[in-house]
Amino acid sequence: MKDIMGLIYTGENDARLRELTQVRAVAALPVAGRYRVIDFPVSSMVNTGIRNVGVITQKNYHSLMDHLGSGKEWDLHGKNNRLAILPPFLTRENIGVYNGLVDALQSNANYLHRCRQEYIILTTSHFIINTDFRDMMRFHAEKDADVTLLYTNDPAMRRVTQGSESTFFTTDSNGRIVGMEIDPTTPTREHTVIEVCLLKRELLLHLVDQAAANGQHEFMRGVLQPLINDGSLHVHGYEHKGRVWRIQSVQDYFQFNMDLLDSRVRGELFSRGYPVYTKLRDDMPTRYVGEAAVTNSLVADGCVIEGKVINSVVFRGVRIAKGAAVRNSVVMQDAEVEADAELDCCILDKQAVIRSKGRLIGPPAYPIVIAKGVVI
Repeated sequence: MKDIMGLIYTGENDARLRELTQVRAVAALPVAGRYRVIDFPVSSMVNTGIRNVGVITQKNYHSLMDHLGSGKEWDLHGKNNRLAILPPFLTRENIGVYNGLVDALQSNANYLHRCRQEYIILTTSHFIINTDFRDMMRFHAEKDADVTLLYTNDPAMRRVTQGSESTFFTTDSNGRIVGMEIDPTTPTREHTVIEVCLLKRELLLHLVDQAAANGQHEFMRGVLQPLINDGSLHVHGYEHKGRVWRIQSVQDYFQFNMDLLDSRVRGELFSRGYPVYTKLRDDMPTRYVGEAAVTNSLVADGCVIEGKVINSVVFRGVRIAKGAAVRNSVVMQDAEVEADAELDCCILDKQAVIRSKGRLIGPPAYPIVIAKGVVI
């Protein structure tokens, strides 16, 4: 695995996440009480044995840079281990805005040329999985593939909404992809792409150069799909059999956090052999005061709970005052719910405040979102 590098693209379309991505990239979204979305692809790479990881940023990347830092928490800060953050930059050829993954890769071609690894695992950041890429690498070698794509057969991933950029394909008996469709109204192909791609680094550079010369911007649509359809590239699919989530809307984000209230789901995602690493924050243990009552919830450290918390995810440093009730909600770091306030099916971003006796109740399908630092 020393001959494989990792590259994570964090410039996905985030319009459907609304207030949640006003001040941050999708990759920097807080999840599960103490993690960020970026923690999962980086941890999967580190657990696999990859020691050179690059993160291509696009916009609103300051919180992402602050979270990743030097890569210390992922052991990517040593002499031979490296975490490289690659923000956009302005040149005569590059206007600093990526219209797609091809643009991002072309702008960072110098970085890719300097890397020494023969193979590259290229991922986006809006899929959440926890996996070991070694089996995928063995499959890639056995099939003598040019490119291997990770896919899932999870029925939940077949849901297609406008702007979701979902990709589906069909394979033959040998696992080779023989047909691909992107953004269909109704999917007809059986496998759903997770957007994890394994190939040789030099091949990636060649494909990106050719695509850019032909005015293409999207990697799946502009590069892989034409080469699959004309049979000039051997592209195989490798199945990920574990759980997978796609974070492309407020509903996706809310459902992922609610799913983690199930201990079986947590046990699968945070498996003992494949830990998920994140930035540390030293806090005191959470204090439960007086008549505090917590049921079926995830509560991080550093909180002060005096009211009721039911079926909710509560991040670090949250204060829930006496008489307050939080149900079926996600309350991010350092938010505050004052006395006798009530929340149901809500998402409170960091440092949001719900004043005393405030009442917010949303439908489960469309949770109410309170932006960072807003006082209600």
